[in-house]
Amino acid sequence: MSDSDVEIEEESEDDCYDDYYNALDDNEIDQTDPRQNDPEYFEFECLSIQDVERLLNECVEALCASLQQCHYTQREDWGYRRDSLTQKTKHNNIAVKVMPSLAKVLLHTHNWTELDVIPAYRQDANKLLSDSRIKPLRPPEVDMQVIRSSNSILCPICLQTFPGEYFRNLSCAHYFCKECWAMHFEIQIMQGVTTGMECMAQGCNILVPEDFALNMLSKSCLRERYQQFAFSDYVRSHPELRYCPGPNCTYVARAKEAQSKRVTCKHCKTSFCFKCGTDYHAPTDCETIKRWLTKCADDSETANYISAHTKDCPKCHICIEKNGGCNHMWENHAKSLRLEEQTLQKIKDRTHQKVMANEGTWIDWQYLLDAAALLAKCRYTLQYTYPYAYYLEAGPRKELFEYQQAQLEAEIENLSWKIERAETTDRGDLENQMDIAEKRRATLLKDFLSV
Repeated sequence: MSDSDVEIEEESEDDCYDDYYNALDDNEIDQTDPRQNDPEYFEFECLSIQDVERLLNECVEALCASLQQCHYTQREDWGYRRDSLTQKTKHNNIAVKVMPSLAKVLLHTHNWTELDVIPAYRQDANKLLSDSRIKPLRPPEVDMQVIRSSNSILCPICLQTFPGEYFRNLSCAHYFCKECWAMHFEIQIMQGVTTGMECMAQGCNILVPEDFALNMLSKSCLRERYQQFAFSDYVRSHPELRYCPGPNCTYVARAKEAQSKRVTCKHCKTSFCFKCGTDYHAPTDCETIKRWLTKCADDSETANYISAHTKDCPKCHICIEKNGGCNHMWENHAKSLRLEEQTLQKIKDRTHQKVMANEGTWIDWQYLLDAAALLAKCRYTLQYTYPYAYYLEAGPRKELFEYQQAQLEAEIENLSWKIERAETTDRGDLENQMDIAEKRRATLLKDFLSV
């Protein structure tokens, strides 16, 4: 066997993977179209409360207009007088004009997807309204006109008698006095229930529309609280909307697709995953990170994993993987991120000193701040590679992932080392290391990011 043959057979696995990286254009990550080259690219917008209210109202108006153009329904009018389900426009046929408050119920129960509501309405309007808990499948036998015109009616809740005009009912025709309705709504609102409020009759699940509830509430504080809770319910049920989890932030992110991508609030600068609303966790998907966090909360399983896969370093006594290499898993990287916040502040302070000493401008030293920011970004991604690897099945894909993970970790430590020694490190050398680290990070995300 020749020497060349031996060299080929002994070629290391790292060299094979290096070919994978080197085959890429060095400027690939810096292409002009981020949608093609940035695996974390995500189109979204941040909306204020007023913007979201305008959006929801437009959806309601569009559905009302669409349903009004649908086919005519049967002659039976199952609406209720004051808070009617529909409005008559013909003597023999009833052209359906769903009231806005009930259109809002329809949209809310169908996750604000108008394209799901309209075909179902055309196919069987009664079934759709019944399934949406807007009205019963069969018309009620109670004649509410007779009830309203009566001089004395007993309320089934408080057992007091009132004139018939003092009673109110939903489409199910279960009637109760206004005081009992108001008390029922107050209790529900104090418990945080609004869009899920139902008729008070036992076994009746007809939902209370927004205008009906507001008409029963005389206290302004209860009306405001109802509207706040209802608004939150609408946002949470809308597939294109996600509340910013930032402290005391009222802004809402909007995106056309519910993907596991990073969203940064323009108001409070909080970053989070749009799909699940928790901390951004690329490359791990939402379900996996949920399993991981549950596992970490289970002390026994965590202890078993550490016992089976790790040991203490004999030099620094830090937990390391048994197959070698520093095990900066999860909490260790979280600690490193906190330390790097301190490093960033030190760089800012040092830069300020240099600027005040006329040793350059802020622009001259901006590359150090950029390096510190990139280091935090890379380490954040690395932190979330460990849940991914933990649940990844053994095989070639896991081998590639663990190789890329190790390469990213090595370049992060190199970058960290050079940032700590920034004043004695050549600027070009530092910027080159920044490019390498970001290239490793971007390559891993391109290959493994789940959305």
